[in-house]
Amino acid sequence: MGTPPPGLEGFGPIQVSTSGGNGMWLNLPPVKLYTISFIIKSGKILLGHKKRGFGKGVYNGFGGKVEPGESVEAAALRELKEEAGITAKLVPCGTFIYFHEGSDHTFQVEVFKADNYEGESIETDEMRPEWFDVPDSIEQNSPIPWESMWAADRHWYPIMLSGKYFVGRIDFTETMEDGVKKYTLQRWWFGARDT
Repeated sequence: MGTPPPGLEGFGPIQVSTSGGNGMWLNLPPVKLYTISFIIKSGKILLGHKKRGFGKGVYNGFGGKVEPGESVEAAALRELKEEAGITAKLVPCGTFIYFHEGSDHTFQVEVFKADNYEGESIETDEMRPEWFDVPDSIEQNSPIPWESMWAADRHWYPIMLSGKYFVGRIDFTETMEDGVKKYTLQRWWFGARDT
Protein backbone atom coordinates (compact mmCIF):
# COMPACT_ATOMS: atom_id res chain seq x y z
CA MET A 1 0.00 0.00 0.00
CA GLY A 2 1.12 3.55 -0.53
CA THR A 3 0.33 7.04 0.59
CA PRO A 4 -0.68 9.37 -2.25
CA PRO A 5 1.48 12.45 -2.92
CA PRO A 6 0.44 16.01 -1.94
CA GLY A 7 -2.91 16.96 -3.44
CA LEU A 8 -4.36 13.44 -3.23
CA GLU A 9 -4.52 13.00 0.54
CA GLY A 10 -8.29 12.35 0.60
CA PHE A 11 -7.99 9.12 -1.36
CA GLY A 12 -6.34 7.17 1.44
CA PRO A 13 -3.92 4.27 1.03
CA ILE A 14 -4.02 2.54 -2.33
CA GLN A 15 -1.74 0.17 -4.23
CA VAL A 16 1.01 2.13 -5.97
CA SER A 17 1.08 1.13 -9.63
CA THR A 18 3.78 3.39 -11.01
CA SER A 19 5.83 6.38 -9.95
CA GLY A 20 8.94 8.14 -11.07
CA GLY A 21 10.71 11.31 -12.03
CA ASN A 22 13.06 13.67 -10.29
CA GLY A 23 12.92 16.39 -7.68
CA MET A 24 10.34 17.50 -5.17
CA TRP A 25 6.64 17.76 -5.87
CA LEU A 26 5.67 21.25 -7.02
CA ASN A 27 3.54 23.44 -4.75
CA LEU A 28 -0.07 23.30 -5.92
CA PRO A 29 -2.24 26.37 -6.54
CA PRO A 30 -6.07 26.20 -6.27
CA VAL A 31 -7.88 23.42 -8.15
CA LYS A 32 -10.11 23.71 -11.24
CA LEU A 33 -12.20 20.74 -12.36
CA TYR A 34 -11.93 19.09 -15.78
CA THR A 35 -13.24 15.89 -17.34
CA ILE A 36 -11.99 13.35 -19.85
CA SER A 37 -14.03 10.47 -21.30
CA PHE A 38 -13.26 7.34 -23.28
CA ILE A 39 -15.32 4.85 -25.23
CA ILE A 40 -13.79 1.37 -24.90
CA LYS A 41 -15.72 -1.19 -26.94
CA SER A 42 -14.97 -4.55 -28.56
CA GLY A 43 -11.23 -4.34 -27.91
CA LYS A 44 -10.92 -0.78 -29.24
CA ILE A 45 -10.61 2.68 -27.68
CA LEU A 46 -11.92 5.90 -29.22
CA LEU A 47 -9.43 8.77 -29.00
CA GLY A 48 -9.60 12.26 -30.42
CA HIS A 49 -6.81 14.06 -32.26
CA LYS A 50 -6.82 17.61 -30.89
CA LYS A 51 -7.02 20.16 -33.70
CA ARG A 52 -6.72 23.44 -31.77
CA GLY A 53 -5.99 25.00 -28.39
CA PHE A 54 -4.17 23.44 -25.45
CA GLY A 55 -2.81 20.05 -26.48
CA LYS A 56 -3.07 20.69 -30.22
CA GLY A 57 -1.71 17.73 -32.18
CA VAL A 58 -2.12 15.29 -29.27
CA TYR A 59 -4.40 12.24 -29.09
CA ASN A 60 -6.56 12.20 -25.98
CA GLY A 61 -9.99 11.38 -24.63
CA PHE A 62 -12.85 13.85 -24.97
CA GLY A 63 -13.29 16.46 -22.27
CA GLY A 64 -12.63 19.90 -20.91
CA LYS A 65 -13.53 22.40 -18.20
CA VAL A 66 -16.42 21.97 -15.80
CA GLU A 67 -18.46 25.18 -16.12
CA PRO A 68 -19.73 27.08 -13.04
CA GLY A 69 -22.91 25.45 -11.69
CA GLU A 70 -22.36 22.33 -13.82
CA SER A 71 -21.88 18.88 -12.31
CA VAL A 72 -18.82 16.88 -13.30
CA GLU A 73 -21.04 14.22 -14.92
CA ALA A 74 -22.96 16.83 -16.94
CA ALA A 75 -19.69 18.40 -18.09
CA ALA A 76 -18.36 15.02 -19.23
CA LEU A 77 -21.51 14.33 -21.27
CA ARG A 78 -21.53 17.84 -22.76
CA GLU A 79 -17.87 17.64 -23.81
CA LEU A 80 -18.33 14.18 -25.36
CA LYS A 81 -21.25 15.48 -27.41
CA GLU A 82 -19.46 18.71 -28.42
CA GLU A 83 -16.17 17.05 -29.36
CA ALA A 84 -17.30 13.72 -30.85
CA GLY A 85 -21.02 14.10 -31.54
CA ILE A 86 -22.01 11.12 -29.37
CA THR A 87 -23.63 10.36 -26.02
CA ALA A 88 -22.90 7.50 -23.62
CA LYS A 89 -23.66 6.12 -20.19
CA LEU A 90 -20.41 7.19 -18.55
CA VAL A 91 -19.03 5.68 -15.36
CA PRO A 92 -16.23 7.19 -13.24
CA CYS A 93 -12.94 5.29 -13.51
CA GLY A 94 -10.30 7.61 -12.10
CA THR A 95 -9.08 10.98 -10.87
CA PHE A 96 -5.75 12.64 -11.41
CA ILE A 97 -4.30 16.06 -10.86
CA TYR A 98 -1.62 17.71 -12.90
CA PHE A 99 0.27 20.95 -12.69
CA HIS A 100 2.89 22.71 -14.75
CA GLU A 101 5.07 25.59 -13.74
CA GLY A 102 3.51 28.90 -14.71
CA SER A 103 -0.09 27.75 -14.38
CA ASP A 104 -2.33 29.68 -11.97
CA HIS A 105 -4.32 26.55 -11.09
CA THR A 106 -4.06 22.81 -10.59
CA PHE A 107 -5.97 20.70 -13.10
CA GLN A 108 -8.13 18.06 -11.38
CA VAL A 109 -9.31 15.66 -14.07
CA GLU A 110 -12.24 13.32 -13.46
CA VAL A 111 -11.94 10.33 -15.82
CA PHE A 112 -14.96 8.48 -17.25
CA LYS A 113 -15.43 5.55 -19.59
CA ALA A 114 -18.26 3.74 -21.34
CA ASP A 115 -18.50 0.45 -23.19
CA ASN A 116 -21.19 1.66 -25.58
CA TYR A 117 -22.47 4.90 -27.06
CA GLU A 118 -25.30 6.41 -29.06
CA GLY A 119 -24.99 8.39 -32.26
CA GLU A 120 -22.25 8.44 -34.86
CA SER A 121 -18.84 9.83 -33.98
CA ILE A 122 -18.02 12.84 -36.12
CA GLU A 123 -15.07 15.15 -36.65
CA THR A 124 -15.66 18.53 -35.01
CA ASP A 125 -13.80 21.85 -35.03
CA GLU A 126 -11.82 20.67 -32.02
CA MET A 127 -11.32 16.90 -32.37
CA ARG A 128 -11.00 14.17 -34.99
CA PRO A 129 -12.18 10.83 -33.48
CA GLU A 130 -10.19 7.72 -34.32
CA TRP A 131 -10.43 4.10 -33.11
CA PHE A 132 -7.36 2.20 -31.92
CA ASP A 133 -6.94 -1.44 -30.93
CA VAL A 134 -6.41 -1.95 -27.20
CA PRO A 135 -3.19 -3.96 -26.78
CA ASP A 136 -2.88 -6.95 -24.44
CA SER A 137 0.02 -5.14 -22.78
CA ILE A 138 1.56 -1.71 -23.10
CA GLU A 139 4.62 -1.98 -25.30
CA GLN A 140 6.66 -0.02 -27.83
CA ASN A 141 4.79 -1.36 -30.87
CA SER A 142 1.34 -0.82 -29.39
CA PRO A 143 -1.32 0.41 -31.83
CA ILE A 144 -2.10 3.22 -29.38
CA PRO A 145 -0.17 6.31 -30.63
CA TRP A 146 1.90 6.91 -27.47
CA GLU A 147 4.39 9.18 -29.24
CA SER A 148 1.55 11.59 -30.12
CA MET A 149 0.05 11.62 -26.62
CA TRP A 150 0.86 13.21 -23.26
CA ALA A 151 3.97 11.59 -21.75
CA ALA A 152 2.14 10.42 -18.61
CA ASP A 153 -0.62 8.61 -20.52
CA ARG A 154 1.36 5.39 -20.89
CA HIS A 155 1.51 5.23 -17.06
CA TRP A 156 -2.22 5.47 -16.29
CA TYR A 157 -3.96 4.05 -19.39
CA PRO A 158 -3.00 0.48 -18.42
CA ILE A 159 -4.67 0.94 -15.01
CA MET A 160 -7.81 2.38 -16.63
CA LEU A 161 -7.90 -0.41 -19.21
CA SER A 162 -7.52 -3.04 -16.46
CA GLY A 163 -10.85 -1.96 -14.97
CA LYS A 164 -9.42 -0.64 -11.69
CA TYR A 165 -10.27 2.81 -10.33
CA PHE A 166 -7.11 4.90 -10.20
CA VAL A 167 -5.82 8.16 -8.78
CA GLY A 168 -2.69 10.01 -9.74
CA ARG A 169 -0.58 13.11 -9.87
CA ILE A 170 1.59 14.49 -12.65
CA ASP A 171 4.03 17.42 -12.51
CA PHE A 172 5.29 18.91 -15.77
CA THR A 173 7.94 21.48 -16.54
CA GLU A 174 7.08 24.05 -19.20
CA THR A 175 9.62 25.30 -21.73
CA MET A 176 9.50 27.22 -25.03
CA GLU A 177 11.04 25.68 -28.13
CA ASP A 178 10.88 27.64 -31.39
CA GLY A 179 8.00 29.70 -30.00
CA VAL A 180 6.00 26.61 -29.01
CA LYS A 181 5.28 25.59 -25.41
CA LYS A 182 6.60 22.14 -24.55
CA TYR A 183 5.58 20.16 -21.47
CA THR A 184 8.08 17.66 -20.10
CA LEU A 185 7.11 15.01 -17.56
CA GLN A 186 8.95 15.81 -14.34
CA ARG A 187 7.38 13.52 -11.76
CA TRP A 188 4.39 11.15 -11.59
CA TRP A 189 2.54 8.81 -9.24
CA PHE A 190 -0.45 6.56 -10.00
CA GLY A 191 -2.22 4.13 -7.75
CA ALA A 192 -5.20 1.81 -8.12
CA ARG A 193 -7.83 0.21 -5.98
CA ASP A 194 -10.22 -2.63 -6.76
CA THR A 195 -13.69 -0.99 -6.93
